[in-house]
This record gives sequence, structure tokens and C-alpha cells, in this order.
Amino acid sequence: MRSDLAAALLHNPDILFLDEPTIGVDVLAKERFRTFMRQLNRERQVTVLLTTHDMSDIEKVCDRMMIIDHGRIIYDGLVAGMKEQLAPHRTLVVDFVEEVGDVWVEKAEVVGHNGRQVRFRFDRRQTSASQLIAELAARYPIKDISVEEPEIEAIVRRIYQGTAVAENISQNQR
Repeated sequence: MRSDLAAALLHNPDILFLDEPTIGVDVLAKERFRTFMRQLNRERQVTVLLTTHDMSDIEKVCDRMMIIDHGRIIYDGLVAGMKEQLAPHRTLVVDFVEEVGDVWVEKAEVVGHNGRQVRFRFDRRQTSASQLIAELAARYPIKDISVEEPEIEAIVRRIYQGTAVAENISQNQR
């Protein structure tokens, strides 16, 4: 893999085509590769066309992505934009200092309650995690907080299960 990449870069290409470049590569080599691709793009302005099934490669290397199904482009846009448009819900996980009863916060719904830990689902287009945290912290003592983002793999799976939604987004972005 390294020698193929070195040979591809010998002539300072404007575009670099890579097909499944991290398949069968160990974790450390994957991270080095991803860092190198970002650096190559940023410093040398090389466009990297990456075909892969590894969603982590996409998230860590690419700003823009295209999803093609049976020869049709069903999504063409920013990786972050896909999350915002197709998976706007995030999960705020709050560990309270003590067990809380019925806890409520505006613009979020409780999707899990287990003793001192409560999971809130919210729409990033309507409110922010910091707003919810501020509202909760004003009423309850909080021990720890985390925010869970939707996984890109789950979003892509949903696109393939219902391509009409993705087609509408793709057409709006052209």
C-alpha cells in the first residue's frame, strides 16, 4: 500500500484516486494514512477521490462525500451537512449527582432514564447542547455530561433504505 501511494505521488498529481486504501491495514497505519491524506489535501491542494466502505475513513478524511447506488448519485454534499439534514437529532447523556425523579427540559425528550443517568434526545436545529445543559444545571447538580452524535454508518444505511429523501437533498445542493 505504501509503495503504491508513493508511486502515485511521484508526479505531483492534482487528483489522487484511491480505492479502499485502508482495507486490511492496522489501526496505527490507518491513522497515519488519514493524517497524511488531510495534510496532502491541505498543503499541496491535491484532490483525493476516495472510494471506500469504511465510514471512518470518510469522516476523518473527507469534507464532501457522494453516495452512489446502482450508478445513480443519491447524495452529494458535505459530510457534516448530511448529519445536519438527515440526522439532526443528538443525544445528551447526563449523569446527575443524585437520582432524579421526573426530569424535564424544554426542546428535548427523555429517551432513557436509569437511576442517576438520563438520556435526552434533541434536534440540533432547534436547540444546542449548551442551552440544554444550562437549563438542567440551573435545576439539578450534574456530575458528568456527554453528547452523542449520530453515526455516519447509520445515516448511510437509512439513505439506502429510503433513497427519495437523499435524492431531494442531493438535488437541492447542486
